[in-house]
Amino acid sequence: MKYRHLFFDLDHTLWDFETNARQTLAELYELNTLQAKGIPDFDRFFERYSYHNERLWDRYTKGFIKQDELRWKRMWLALLDFKLADEPLSKQLAVQFLDYLPTRKSLFPYTIEILTYLKEKKYHMHLVTNGFENVQHSKIRTANLHHFFEQVITSEASNSLKPNKEIFDYAFTKTGATADESIMIGDNLDADIQGGINAGMDTIFVNHLKIEPHIKATYMITHLKELEDIL
Repeated sequence: MKYRHLFFDLDHTLWDFETNARQTLAELYELNTLQAKGIPDFDRFFERYSYHNERLWDRYTKGFIKQDELRWKRMWLALLDFKLADEPLSKQLAVQFLDYLPTRKSLFPYTIEILTYLKEKKYHMHLVTNGFENVQHSKIRTANLHHFFEQVITSEASNSLKPNKEIFDYAFTKTGATADESIMIGDNLDADIQGGINAGMDTIFVNHLKIEPHIKATYMITHLKELEDIL
């Protein structure tokens, strides 16, 4: 085999963040009676949360803001869009969200099947994630993915973030892998694919959304089953 070590991203690649986040926020919308507080439509609230979350994550991965700011400001800005300037509520929602989110189990189609297939082929599989340490480990256990992965490398543990080379250097040290025998598999072109390139690895862009890529990966797939054609 050309590759011995497979480095996977988690959110939006294997674990369906969009579905799990929507279910979590729908529960919190009811729990915190947000309709009575001036947010009449949950779908609109979720759209505003998603908008701010995406932009704040981009700022976080580029080092412009800290983790705690990301956690509560995505809620704060979503509430502000409904003229609800309530910082305590924002911080309460942030805590609740990270408590409830890891209890969700939605995965992308064929996740368990492809991981089982790859494990049976004796690949060493690991996760490299910019997500928060405790939250990511909880997600993995709840979704019953923990037994597939030998190492889980997070931005907190490595003190770095994808696409920086340092997080991958840390991953190589933890796993004993080298770049030439490894491949990075993820959905985010700027973090996963550029990160893998920065580390000297081949890459697989998991293009669930079927977008036009602005960074060229070694391979591109639109469904996880297509990994069987590469690995």
